[in-house]
Amino acid sequence: MRLKAEHTSRRMRRGLVAVMLAGVGLGSPALAEDFDLDALIKAAQAEDGITIYSSTSKIKKAAAAFTETYGIPATGTKAKGAAQIELVVREAQAGNVVGDVIISSDAGAALAQLLPEGMVTSWTPPDLADTIDEFSKDPLVVWRDPSLWTYNNEDGGDCPVDNIWQVTEAEWNRRITLEDPLNKPSFSDWFNQMETHFDDKMAEAYKAHYGEALDTSAQSATATWVERLAANAPLLTDSSSGAAEAIGTRGQDKPFFGLVASAKYRDVSEEGLAMAICKDMAPYMGFAKPGFGLIAAGTDSPNAAKLFLHFMMTEAGVLPMTEDGKMSGNSAVPAHPDEISGVVDYADRLTPHIAATGAEDFDKRQDWQDFWRIHYKR
Repeated sequence: MRLKAEHTSRRMRRGLVAVMLAGVGLGSPALAEDFDLDALIKAAQAEDGITIYSSTSKIKKAAAAFTETYGIPATGTKAKGAAQIELVVREAQAGNVVGDVIISSDAGAALAQLLPEGMVTSWTPPDLADTIDEFSKDPLVVWRDPSLWTYNNEDGGDCPVDNIWQVTEAEWNRRITLEDPLNKPSFSDWFNQMETHFDDKMAEAYKAHYGEALDTSAQSATATWVERLAANAPLLTDSSSGAAEAIGTRGQDKPFFGLVASAKYRDVSEEGLAMAICKDMAPYMGFAKPGFGLIAAGTDSPNAAKLFLHFMMTEAGVLPMTEDGKMSGNSAVPAHPDEISGVVDYADRLTPHIAATGAEDFDKRQDWQDFWRIHYKR
């Protein structure tokens, strides 16, 4: 049986989000023609400085680069997903906005809590809209943070897994590793995204691997996969660093296989970790959680906030993040030359995030976490 959210209030909230996601055509040619970047810069420079909340400490480098470019004071502040959401909610309720720009790493909460309540707004730079895909426009996706199926490549061989269903089998019992879905909402959100939008791909992968169709009369293909993965006793870690070490540490006879954030590939070297992307894995080689660029509704510097988002959609702005394997929401921004994983070359092999149903991901988090807890074996 598919996991369901039953409450009327949830359906109403999803309706509100759907209306907001319909947007106002920010990427239309007419608006692009009318947009005047020089006028925005002038208006922004007449305002006070801004503070930016982001889940990565590298936002400080981006803020400093913005200040150097435009002369507008900008302060980057690291705030993790749930803490970031709480800050924004409290500031909005108190009428005392500190964070003018939020690059939210908690997509579900942003779509279910912040946008429907009018605490934040989304703005897509009209002059860049042609190179920002439809999944990244509203809300604006500043970057995508990939989690990649990863293997130990110390022996120089190919990935030992080519189908997502293999990780549920006896061969990989206690040899799969990933961050704990009970502590990382992005994983339960991913489960729901797959069931909602890509369950047919999961079923096709099952048939391709086993030669027969999966019975989905009782529950979705995704739910069956999650159940079997949990029952296969994966090693759960507090951070992606732990998963990367379990996979990439050299000298293992039977190394782990699992999901690793692209940022952890910076530890790959001849003396460090030995890891590579399992790029041919069906149906996807991983997923990428979006970092939504949002503007606090009560900001005193709305033009500076817009200009900062415009800056972050350029190579100069997002450079500190692309070095860690994050992918710009603007397809015109190239991969960082020092990024090791090579994920940008295979970006179309990542499970897309569909913002239109992101509020449902939030609604169903507890359901997925309970489902995982029931089936997980240590």
